[in-house]
Amino acid sequence: MTRSYGIIGWPLGHTMSPALHNHGFARLGLDARYEAWPLEPKDLPAFMERVRSVPIHGLSVTIPHKRAVMACLDRISDRAKAVGAVNTVYWDGDRLCGENTDVIGVAASLRTLAPLPRSAVVLGAGGAARAALAAFRELGIPRVAVSNRTRAKADALAAEFGVECVKWTERMDFPWELVCNATPLGMAGAMEGETPFDAARLAENAVAYDIVYNPLETRFLAEARAAGRRIVSGLEMFLHQGLAQFRLWTGQDMNEAEARRLLLSILRQ
Repeated sequence: MTRSYGIIGWPLGHTMSPALHNHGFARLGLDARYEAWPLEPKDLPAFMERVRSVPIHGLSVTIPHKRAVMACLDRISDRAKAVGAVNTVYWDGDRLCGENTDVIGVAASLRTLAPLPRSAVVLGAGGAARAALAAFRELGIPRVAVSNRTRAKADALAAEFGVECVKWTERMDFPWELVCNATPLGMAGAMEGETPFDAARLAENAVAYDIVYNPLETRFLAEARAAGRRIVSGLEMFLHQGLAQFRLWTGQDMNEAEARRLLLSILRQ
């Protein structure tokens, strides 16, 4: 019997998750299907009952359900508790569990850096910023700060994660070895021409990391590359969070290189 997987969110726009996971199922010969399920917030409790009864064997969870879904689960990982959000639902025996593979995705996309940065600033104070801060803690980066246009949000997030809070107007004053954009600035659409950081003010050894992956190279990354800095695309985070989901659901590993080529081909269409 075909196993059922999918992504829930509202509204649920274009997502590369079905292409990624269905590719993995096909390559590994698994009888499974991944679908997109637009789901209004009011329908979440009933849908989660359906997950248990059908059953549905795994879920990707996106906004606005990442926090609300936690009340519907039997167990939540320490990582997901730290972030305060679940983006992956999976079964462990008869227990329905929640994990946050966004954190795994951020950490995995930076582990290839040698040496790891000794300082990092996260720009933004939303869900992506929370995942980045949790990942930087897992990586053991010694000095981490957060900066956001709304100071109160940055203060609260900094206090929760035990990191520094830097005024938005002072975010470029320290020679950070890693600058992570976790804001929508640079995202395809109305904000595509914007950047959260002047590349000319990046430290010589800095790495520019953008959580945004559409466009593949944001203005922030393009200017950082032109300035001779190392860059990490948000595609790496998306790829590795998806690979971690697939592993949780199936116990098998998707071919990373093939999966990356697939996602690149989609983004370049």
